[in-house]
Amino acid sequence: MDLLFFLAQVLVISCSGAMQPGPVTATAIAMGARSRYAGPLIAVGHGIIEFPLMVVIILGMGKYFRLPKVQIAIGLAGGVFLILMAMQALLSVKARADAQPKALAGKPILAGIILSATNPYFLLWWATVGLALATQAAKWGVWAFAMFALAHWSVDLVWLQILSWASFKGSSLLGPRVQQIVLLVCSLAIFGFGVFFIYTAGSSLIRTITT
Repeated sequence: MDLLFFLAQVLVISCSGAMQPGPVTATAIAMGARSRYAGPLIAVGHGIIEFPLMVVIILGMGKYFRLPKVQIAIGLAGGVFLILMAMQALLSVKARADAQPKALAGKPILAGIILSATNPYFLLWWATVGLALATQAAKWGVWAFAMFALAHWSVDLVWLQILSWASFKGSSLLGPRVQQIVLLVCSLAIFGFGVFFIYTAGSSLIRTITT
Protein backbone atom coordinates (compact mmCIF):
# COMPACT_ATOMS: atom_id res chain seq x y z
CA MET A 1 0.00 0.00 0.00
CA ASP A 2 2.88 2.37 0.80
CA LEU A 3 4.35 1.76 -2.64
CA LEU A 4 1.02 2.43 -4.35
CA PHE A 5 0.67 5.69 -2.42
CA PHE A 6 4.19 6.65 -3.43
CA LEU A 7 3.48 5.93 -7.11
CA ALA A 8 0.36 8.08 -6.87
CA GLN A 9 2.55 10.87 -5.51
CA VAL A 10 4.94 10.38 -8.40
CA LEU A 11 2.12 10.76 -10.92
CA VAL A 12 0.88 13.98 -9.32
CA ILE A 13 4.35 15.52 -9.00
CA SER A 14 5.23 14.43 -12.53
CA CYS A 15 2.07 16.09 -13.87
CA SER A 16 3.06 19.38 -12.27
CA GLY A 17 6.41 19.18 -14.05
CA ALA A 18 5.26 17.83 -17.42
CA MET A 19 2.49 20.40 -17.80
CA GLN A 20 4.77 23.38 -17.19
CA PRO A 21 5.14 25.47 -20.37
CA GLY A 22 8.55 24.96 -21.93
CA PRO A 23 10.47 24.07 -25.10
CA VAL A 24 9.22 20.47 -25.14
CA THR A 25 5.61 21.62 -24.86
CA ALA A 26 6.01 24.18 -27.65
CA THR A 27 7.78 21.66 -29.87
CA ALA A 28 5.11 18.99 -29.34
CA ILE A 29 2.43 21.48 -30.41
CA ALA A 30 4.45 22.68 -33.40
CA MET A 31 5.27 19.19 -34.65
CA GLY A 32 1.79 17.98 -33.81
CA ALA A 33 0.33 20.45 -36.29
CA ARG A 34 1.54 18.07 -39.02
CA SER A 35 1.81 14.74 -37.21
CA ARG A 36 -0.51 13.41 -34.54
CA TYR A 37 2.21 10.99 -33.40
CA ALA A 38 4.88 13.65 -32.82
CA GLY A 39 4.18 13.79 -29.08
CA PRO A 40 4.84 10.12 -28.30
CA LEU A 41 8.00 10.18 -30.44
CA ILE A 42 9.25 13.26 -28.57
CA ALA A 43 8.52 11.35 -25.35
CA VAL A 44 10.66 8.46 -26.64
CA GLY A 45 13.55 10.85 -27.21
CA HIS A 46 12.94 12.36 -23.79
CA GLY A 47 13.04 8.90 -22.24
CA ILE A 48 16.34 8.08 -23.97
CA ILE A 49 17.88 10.84 -21.86
CA GLU A 50 15.70 10.48 -18.79
CA PHE A 51 15.99 6.77 -17.99
CA PRO A 52 19.82 6.69 -17.92
CA LEU A 53 19.75 9.99 -16.03
CA MET A 54 17.68 8.40 -13.26
CA VAL A 55 20.30 5.70 -12.81
CA VAL A 56 23.17 8.19 -12.93
CA ILE A 57 21.53 10.34 -10.27
CA ILE A 58 20.98 7.34 -7.98
CA LEU A 59 24.68 6.51 -8.35
CA GLY A 60 25.54 9.90 -6.89
CA MET A 61 26.15 12.01 -9.97
CA GLY A 62 23.19 14.32 -9.38
CA LYS A 63 25.31 16.79 -7.40
CA TYR A 64 27.23 17.72 -10.54
CA PHE A 65 24.08 19.05 -12.21
CA ARG A 66 23.81 21.60 -9.40
CA LEU A 67 27.25 23.03 -10.08
CA PRO A 68 27.01 26.60 -11.47
CA LYS A 69 29.53 25.95 -14.26
CA VAL A 70 27.60 22.91 -15.47
CA GLN A 71 24.28 24.81 -15.43
CA ILE A 72 25.85 27.72 -17.31
CA ALA A 73 27.31 25.45 -20.01
CA ILE A 74 24.05 23.55 -20.47
CA GLY A 75 22.02 26.77 -20.48
CA LEU A 76 24.16 28.40 -23.17
CA ALA A 77 24.18 25.27 -25.35
CA GLY A 78 20.45 24.78 -24.93
CA GLY A 79 19.69 28.42 -25.68
CA VAL A 80 21.71 28.40 -28.90
CA PHE A 81 20.05 25.18 -30.05
CA LEU A 82 16.56 26.50 -29.34
CA ILE A 83 17.20 29.75 -31.22
CA LEU A 84 18.56 27.89 -34.25
CA MET A 85 15.62 25.51 -34.16
CA ALA A 86 13.16 28.41 -33.90
CA MET A 87 14.78 30.26 -36.82
CA GLN A 88 14.54 27.18 -39.03
CA ALA A 89 10.92 26.72 -38.01
CA LEU A 90 10.12 30.38 -38.71
CA LEU A 91 11.58 30.04 -42.20
CA SER A 92 9.43 26.96 -42.73
CA VAL A 93 6.26 28.95 -42.02
CA LYS A 94 6.66 30.49 -45.49
CA ALA A 95 6.70 27.04 -47.08
CA ARG A 96 3.68 25.57 -48.79
CA ALA A 97 1.08 24.23 -46.37
CA ASP A 98 1.59 20.65 -47.56
CA ALA A 99 5.38 20.87 -47.24
CA GLN A 100 7.17 19.54 -44.20
CA PRO A 101 9.49 22.17 -42.64
CA LYS A 102 13.08 20.98 -42.46
CA ALA A 103 13.30 22.00 -38.82
CA LEU A 104 10.44 19.72 -37.84
CA ALA A 105 10.03 16.94 -40.37
CA GLY A 106 10.88 13.42 -39.26
CA LYS A 107 12.92 14.41 -36.21
CA PRO A 108 10.67 14.26 -33.12
CA ILE A 109 12.81 11.63 -31.37
CA LEU A 110 15.96 13.65 -31.98
CA ALA A 111 14.16 16.78 -30.81
CA GLY A 112 13.16 15.00 -27.59
CA ILE A 113 16.76 13.93 -26.99
CA ILE A 114 18.33 17.33 -27.60
CA LEU A 115 15.65 19.38 -25.87
CA SER A 116 15.98 17.22 -22.76
CA ALA A 117 19.79 17.08 -22.71
CA THR A 118 20.15 20.85 -23.17
CA ASN A 119 17.49 21.98 -20.71
CA PRO A 120 19.20 23.08 -17.47
CA TYR A 121 15.89 23.19 -15.59
CA PHE A 122 15.08 19.60 -16.51
CA LEU A 123 18.47 18.47 -15.21
CA LEU A 124 18.14 20.62 -12.09
CA TRP A 125 14.70 19.13 -11.39
CA TRP A 126 16.24 15.66 -11.48
CA ALA A 127 19.09 16.77 -9.25
CA THR A 128 16.61 17.96 -6.61
CA VAL A 129 12.97 16.77 -6.72
CA GLY A 130 13.74 13.82 -8.98
CA LEU A 131 16.62 12.73 -6.78
CA ALA A 132 14.36 12.64 -3.71
CA LEU A 133 11.74 10.55 -5.52
CA ALA A 134 14.30 8.20 -7.10
CA THR A 135 16.04 7.65 -3.76
CA GLN A 136 12.77 6.79 -2.08
CA ALA A 137 11.83 4.39 -4.89
CA ALA A 138 15.21 2.67 -4.68
CA LYS A 139 14.55 1.78 -1.03
CA TRP A 140 11.88 -0.68 -2.20
CA GLY A 141 14.25 -2.36 -4.63
CA VAL A 142 14.88 -2.60 -8.34
CA TRP A 143 11.30 -3.39 -9.35
CA ALA A 144 9.93 -0.44 -7.40
CA PHE A 145 12.52 1.82 -9.01
CA ALA A 146 11.51 0.54 -12.46
CA MET A 147 7.83 1.17 -11.66
CA PHE A 148 8.71 4.68 -10.53
CA ALA A 149 10.63 5.36 -13.75
CA LEU A 150 7.79 4.08 -15.94
CA ALA A 151 5.15 5.97 -13.94
CA HIS A 152 7.04 9.23 -14.29
CA TRP A 153 7.74 8.78 -18.01
CA SER A 154 4.15 7.71 -18.74
CA VAL A 155 2.98 11.16 -17.64
CA ASP A 156 5.23 12.78 -20.25
CA LEU A 157 4.06 10.27 -22.86
CA VAL A 158 0.35 10.89 -22.26
CA TRP A 159 0.67 14.67 -21.98
CA LEU A 160 2.77 15.06 -25.13
CA GLN A 161 0.37 12.77 -27.01
CA ILE A 162 -2.55 14.97 -25.92
CA LEU A 163 -0.74 18.11 -27.06
CA SER A 164 0.26 16.78 -30.48
CA TRP A 165 -3.15 15.17 -31.08
CA ALA A 166 -5.01 18.37 -30.16
CA SER A 167 -2.69 20.42 -32.36
CA PHE A 168 -3.11 18.03 -35.29
CA LYS A 169 -6.91 17.88 -35.01
CA GLY A 170 -7.18 21.64 -34.71
CA SER A 171 -4.92 22.25 -37.69
CA SER A 172 -6.53 19.59 -39.87
CA LEU A 173 -10.03 20.86 -39.13
CA LEU A 174 -9.26 24.55 -39.56
CA GLY A 175 -6.93 24.25 -42.54
CA PRO A 176 -3.39 25.09 -43.69
CA ARG A 177 -3.61 28.69 -42.51
CA VAL A 178 -4.08 27.53 -38.92
CA GLN A 179 -1.10 25.19 -39.30
CA GLN A 180 1.06 28.14 -40.22
CA ILE A 181 -0.26 30.19 -37.30
CA VAL A 182 0.44 27.32 -34.88
CA LEU A 183 3.97 26.96 -36.25
CA LEU A 184 4.55 30.71 -36.01
CA VAL A 185 3.36 30.99 -32.41
CA CYS A 186 5.27 27.90 -31.26
CA SER A 187 8.41 28.95 -33.12
CA LEU A 188 8.32 32.35 -31.40
CA ALA A 189 7.81 30.59 -28.06
CA ILE A 190 10.81 28.32 -28.68
CA PHE A 191 12.86 31.38 -29.66
CA GLY A 192 11.80 33.08 -26.43
CA PHE A 193 12.85 30.08 -24.34
CA GLY A 194 16.21 30.08 -26.12
CA VAL A 195 16.78 33.75 -25.32
CA PHE A 196 15.73 33.14 -21.71
CA PHE A 197 18.17 30.22 -21.37
CA ILE A 198 21.03 32.31 -22.72
CA TYR A 199 20.12 35.34 -20.61
CA THR A 200 19.94 33.26 -17.42
CA ALA A 201 23.17 31.40 -18.14
CA GLY A 202 24.92 34.60 -19.22
CA SER A 203 23.86 36.41 -16.05
CA SER A 204 25.19 33.54 -13.96
CA LEU A 205 28.44 33.57 -15.93
CA ILE A 206 28.89 37.32 -15.34
CA ARG A 207 28.24 36.91 -11.62
CA THR A 208 30.75 34.06 -11.48
CA ILE A 209 33.42 36.12 -13.22
CA THR A 210 32.87 39.30 -11.21
CA THR A 211 32.75 37.67 -7.76
